[in-house]
Amino acid sequence: MNLPKILAMIGLVIILLLVGLFVFGLLTGGVFCGEEKDTLYQVSTIDALQQGVFDGIQPIGEIKQHGDFGIGTFNALDGEMIVLEGIVYQAASDGSVVIVPDTITTPYTTVTFYHDDFSLTTEEALNFSTFSNMTGAYLPTDNMVYAVRIHGIFPVMKVRAVPPQEKPYPTLSEAVGNQSVFEYTDISGWVVGTFTPAFLEGINIDGYHLHFISDDRQKGGHILDFTIPAGAVIGYDITPDFTLVLPTSGDFTTVDLSEDLSGQLIGVEH
Repeated sequence: MNLPKILAMIGLVIILLLVGLFVFGLLTGGVFCGEEKDTLYQVSTIDALQQGVFDGIQPIGEIKQHGDFGIGTFNALDGEMIVLEGIVYQAASDGSVVIVPDTITTPYTTVTFYHDDFSLTTEEALNFSTFSNMTGAYLPTDNMVYAVRIHGIFPVMKVRAVPPQEKPYPTLSEAVGNQSVFEYTDISGWVVGTFTPAFLEGINIDGYHLHFISDDRQKGGHILDFTIPAGAVIGYDITPDFTLVLPTSGDFTTVDLSEDLSGQLIGVEH
């Protein structure tokens, strides 16, 4: 075999190796994984949940394929979901917290693969209202979706969990009338949640939607109010991509989602 043919074969081998490495990178954490990590993956809409669409449509095992961090609820509105470090916890209305199996389903969830893009540090103690106002002024833009994470010792942490509902399902506003409320003091743990812009109203909650889980994984729920101490670091993950999965059967297909429910939702959230 002459030298030109040998060089040509070597060149072909190099090209094939480079193509193989590129494809391997795509499949194991390259471009595709990067895109996924900047995506908020959501099941159903907050207005559907508000209207009583509580049947689970996607198993937790599938949810975990799309994020290791997030919040939501479970089939029949059975408690509050906290997803932290890839583990899915259920804060129940009896005050307990358990790790849920992959087969349990959810009617509403938002998850992403969390990584810090920037952070803010509190200069003074803040309750939920002042926290929302203060941090809003420092966000790069209000027109972006952020995953939000805070760790610390919270002087006050007030959370709720809703018990499982029975059919015919009530609205979310009616269901929270039977919620269990727990208030803890000087509790160490994680705040997990999202900030979503006003133009997603009806799809998600305008502003902050936050859940809590303690460091010992024994206490948690949907945050009604809290006190964040001075010096707390608030982490933000910018998620410019948004994936919305809608139910293709059941109550979602017939419920009237044309009504403005934002006023009712304020009462439900806080």
